[in-house]
Amino acid sequence: MDPRRIAIIGGGAAGYFAAITAAETDRAAKVVLFEATAHTLAKVRISGGGRCNTTHACFEPRELVKRYPRGSRELIGPLHQFGPRETIAWFAARGVDLKTEAAGRMFPTTDDSSTIVDCLQHAVAELAVAVRMRTPVRALEGSAETEFQLTLGDGNVERFDRVIITTGGNRGSGGHAMAESLGHTIESLAPSLFTFQIEDERLTGIEGLSVPEAEVWVPGTKLRERGPVLVTHWGLSGPGILRLSAWGARELAAHDYRFEVRVAWSGDANEQRLREQLGEGRGALGKKQIPNANPLGLPGRLWERLVQAADIAEGTMWVNLPKAGLNALAAAVAGSAFQVTGKSMNKEEFVTCGGVRLKEVDFKRMESRKCPGLHFAGEVLDIDGITGGFNFQSAWTTGHLAGKAAARDA
Repeated sequence: MDPRRIAIIGGGAAGYFAAITAAETDRAAKVVLFEATAHTLAKVRISGGGRCNTTHACFEPRELVKRYPRGSRELIGPLHQFGPRETIAWFAARGVDLKTEAAGRMFPTTDDSSTIVDCLQHAVAELAVAVRMRTPVRALEGSAETEFQLTLGDGNVERFDRVIITTGGNRGSGGHAMAESLGHTIESLAPSLFTFQIEDERLTGIEGLSVPEAEVWVPGTKLRERGPVLVTHWGLSGPGILRLSAWGARELAAHDYRFEVRVAWSGDANEQRLREQLGEGRGALGKKQIPNANPLGLPGRLWERLVQAADIAEGTMWVNLPKAGLNALAAAVAGSAFQVTGKSMNKEEFVTCGGVRLKEVDFKRMESRKCPGLHFAGEVLDIDGITGGFNFQSAWTTGHLAGKAAARDA
């Protein structure tokens, strides 16, 4: 019997993991990975500020899936098969140790994404996986004999027994068109994990300032998140904003990225509690000037802006702060309103919601229900997570299951 021929289309995290798993599962298989560009694992290289947020230290699948705006139900079973614990063990067995940082994010102990890239590239080389860069797949056809024909960019046609599409979520990647040509439905695409463009004098001059635990929400919707918020040259960013954008990816796109966002800078959106806190501060701080004496522990420059926004006169002492001024200051801290006028993609986290409709995929094998022998992994599916290592974990998980299934009979 001729060796099984397995094609992986897409040279990202999911593609590499699928290729490695397929080659390990069937050592006799001919595994070929096609990458349209001159570089593989590009997203791995730049993620996490060049450190690669490899996974997340959450080991209970039903808790972990709460971090996926789309795909949470479908991922429960796969994460039981290959979740963060298995990811950590997989890399450790190949000499790559991971460490846990704030909020559960996990990085290689080297703090260098090239450690992950080198590990994956060494594995495919050791397993004799053929990696063909600058080789786009222009079309994919299936036949009654479950043999697939790949038409390459140079016009040549190659045949494979199994195909795994791992082209990611970008519109121009080609994976969605291939899936659609073989009977799949593509859920509408929209950016996820983006920052908010805001022009507001309250933010001008304090770029780079961050608060560790704010609460952010979009009035009139159910969108509400907590986390660090960063003031940037173009508006607001940070994990709190990115999480909000992930959960609201389609809803915010429908508003053409023009909406109101509110920020509770201290992490407490309850004005009554803040009035009580500030009232206690008024008594304790007495004759200290309000802009210079901050009872909430907020960054000094932000506090000054909030005092100005509350129309509190310069030089006003706490002891002389009227009730109206205290109420205005509490309102500014508890829910500063900003008008968002657009979005900017976060440099490190570029994720797209939408993709292959999930009910058309068997998640035990990551196999198409429309076209036997065709498998999917990674963001080509309608799966996306919030920031924190969740998108890479879904890539490892779905890539592992797809590679394993493609390399063996049902």
